[in-house]
Amino acid sequence: MTVGMRVRGGLFAALILVATPVAATVAAALMSAPAAAQTAASIAVEGNRRVEAETIRSYFKPGPGGRLDQGRIDDGLKALIETGLFQDVKINQAGGRLVVTVVENPVIGRIAFEGNKKVKDEQLSAEIQSKPRGTLSRPMVQSDAQRIAEIYRRSGRYDVRVNPEIIEQPNNRIDLIFTITEGAKTGVKSVEFIGNNAFSSYRLKDIIKTRESNLLSFLGGGDTYDPDRIEADRDLIRRFYLKRGFADVQVVAALTEYDPQRGGFLVTFKIEEGQQYRVASVQFQSSIPTLDANSLRSFSRVGVGSLYNAEALEKSVEEMQIEASRRGYAFAAVRPRGDRNFEAHTVSIVFAVDEGARTYIERINIRGNTRTRDYVIRREFDVSEGDAYNRALVDRSERRLKNLDFFKSVKISTEPGSSSDRVILVVDLEEKSTGDFSVSGGYSTSDGALAEVSISERNFLGRGLYAKASVQYGQYARGGSLSFVEPYLFDYRVAGGLDVFYREQLANSYVSYNTKTMGFSPRLGFGLREDLSLQLRYSLYQSSISLPATLSNCNNLFPNNSLGQGFYPTPAYINQVLGGVDPTGNVLLNGIPGCLGDGESSLPVRKELANGKTLTSSVGYTLNFNTLDNNRNPTDGLLFDFRQDFAGVGGDVTYLKSAIDGKYYTPLVADIVGLIHVQAGALTKIGNNDIRMLDHFQMGPNLVRGFAPNGIGPRDLTFFPFTGSGDALGGTKYWGASAELQMPFWFLPKEVGLKGAVYADAGSLFDYQGPTSNPLTGEVNGLVNGLPCNCAMVYDNSNVVRTSVGVGLIWASPFGPLRFDYAVPLTKGAYDRVQQFKFGGGTSF
Repeated sequence: MTVGMRVRGGLFAALILVATPVAATVAAALMSAPAAAQTAASIAVEGNRRVEAETIRSYFKPGPGGRLDQGRIDDGLKALIETGLFQDVKINQAGGRLVVTVVENPVIGRIAFEGNKKVKDEQLSAEIQSKPRGTLSRPMVQSDAQRIAEIYRRSGRYDVRVNPEIIEQPNNRIDLIFTITEGAKTGVKSVEFIGNNAFSSYRLKDIIKTRESNLLSFLGGGDTYDPDRIEADRDLIRRFYLKRGFADVQVVAALTEYDPQRGGFLVTFKIEEGQQYRVASVQFQSSIPTLDANSLRSFSRVGVGSLYNAEALEKSVEEMQIEASRRGYAFAAVRPRGDRNFEAHTVSIVFAVDEGARTYIERINIRGNTRTRDYVIRREFDVSEGDAYNRALVDRSERRLKNLDFFKSVKISTEPGSSSDRVILVVDLEEKSTGDFSVSGGYSTSDGALAEVSISERNFLGRGLYAKASVQYGQYARGGSLSFVEPYLFDYRVAGGLDVFYREQLANSYVSYNTKTMGFSPRLGFGLREDLSLQLRYSLYQSSISLPATLSNCNNLFPNNSLGQGFYPTPAYINQVLGGVDPTGNVLLNGIPGCLGDGESSLPVRKELANGKTLTSSVGYTLNFNTLDNNRNPTDGLLFDFRQDFAGVGGDVTYLKSAIDGKYYTPLVADIVGLIHVQAGALTKIGNNDIRMLDHFQMGPNLVRGFAPNGIGPRDLTFFPFTGSGDALGGTKYWGASAELQMPFWFLPKEVGLKGAVYADAGSLFDYQGPTSNPLTGEVNGLVNGLPCNCAMVYDNSNVVRTSVGVGLIWASPFGPLRFDYAVPLTKGAYDRVQQFKFGGGTSF
């Protein structure tokens, strides 16, 4: 990085004078200054154009008796030079008077930037100190050039060159031009770790934000060299170790070296792990007579025998201090103390509750929020002006502001207030873009090709609102949705949301019918704890189905035979198997008309077709518990959902649907992650009405991999596999369990993002409770219009445990998360449909 300066025109000599050290200028002036004392009134000013003579004289402060000695003349000379208003200042004696001759700095007419493509003029103008119509200051120009170079350095361009050029104009005016050579980005070519014995370098690379450069780096981020990011990575590594029992860990250094041959930086983190500690005991002490420390025990997240966890310790202190404040001890301070046993590798923890300093919050100053409204920031605080100062509450507020994802950086600091018992909270923010426009594309074996265009804003109008509109169009799935969330409904910490949606699912090789659904769903979200949340919702939607032409009449193609191909009944088949045709051409069943109500689709489907549009009105809730270490790429923690929906608050259908889903991740050895996944659900009939087939659970690879979508569970067997559709009817009960090992490919670079998986699945879907007759088409108990026929619905409703084993490839690609699975069913039902290969994924850009 180089910073230079060129001067055009006759101004060059003047700037050379400014470059002369102040000491030399002062010395020359003193040599020509009179030995006799002068008065301020005897000073003559020459050469000034814009600066008033009286202003210049004011820098010379007379001493006792109104006289100026050599020392005060020297101070005045220095003060004039330091103003930056003058290129040159000289002091001489003429006619018994002190003459101050000045050469004023020119005025900046305009400031321009040339060569900048990656950073806009507006951003650079806001960062520099030199301004149009301001006075030129050479040190300030040099500082501005350095600042511009720093902006480029933050974006990874270390080869930047900034040359300020000064173009002389009439009337002592100049144009200031910054000529920028941006250079290429300087990447990180390698990230290494020294001293890490407990965790592999592969694992630690998951923790940090800095990434090594590769062929696909342009699609992601983090591979450009940024010293601030590397310093933040040191803290991430330290916190990672502290969370896993290494109480003495130190990230001693983050060494960076530029390798000119590789054209990038080599980064090395030096770690001293220390020993891993477990908790030997947890005790509670209080110096406040009326507060029993043991009553705060339930708020501790630290357990005896567990690994020492600094994060759990911090949260325990926070929750205990907040609880003490709620009980009226506003100034109570909880301080943890850990006594290490170096031989036993244990730590004894003592939570000491003391009366803290009686300090109040005088004011909360917010700086840097150019777009976000003040109240959006202030509502994340549990304290306000006048309240007792509580560090735990302030820390929690800072964490909440960071979790908003509105700001690049958030820092809350304190300044002294107007008295010793007052503090001022200063919130320094740096805002970032919160809007997203994305074009998504993907493919899955169930939905086919799918494209989506969406626009979203996390901080709509600067009011902290979330809004999103999206449109999907695919091979088998189409629709659109609008979403809106107010995170503080009626000024309470309750998120209120509204979703409006339209979905259309087309018939494919897994489903014989089309469905259309449109409706809306308002919801409320409550954060019970940081790891526990509750959502309440109401849903009102209208659904309808339709059949493709091939399933609308017996005389058309019968699409689903045992070969999975279309079947055209021959005349011999019609006469011998079905029983011939009537004079109008309708197929007869054993000589009796009907042919399943003049269609080959399942009876429950045709019943929905006859019913027309169905309105569903339901209320429900979801309880979510989440302790995952990383929501996108989890390696440790638990994710558990329990949800229930009751339909029957008006509408045409009634039921109670319950479901649980739990995933537990745990790190094993050599960067291998174990995953246990369990799920179950039940659909309960309410009243005497049958449950619609469309409301039943439909399962496939989402329960047991190796099976097709809607591939397991009860199935319509009427004239299957010849003239029947073989539609999946679904079930009212299901359960599933899966065990999986996810492992990296150690021979590939970490940045490739590939992992392998091996797994075993088991589960079942059973107990169909939908309609088996259709009075609207005359099919009741094996009769068509009162005449016997072989048209009663025959279906498989057996409870068979399906199992499979398989392997998977997981790619956290720059194009989005992709997963490929190949599974082989070990046990299956007689009519289940198998799909051994499954692929799904997509991206947004």
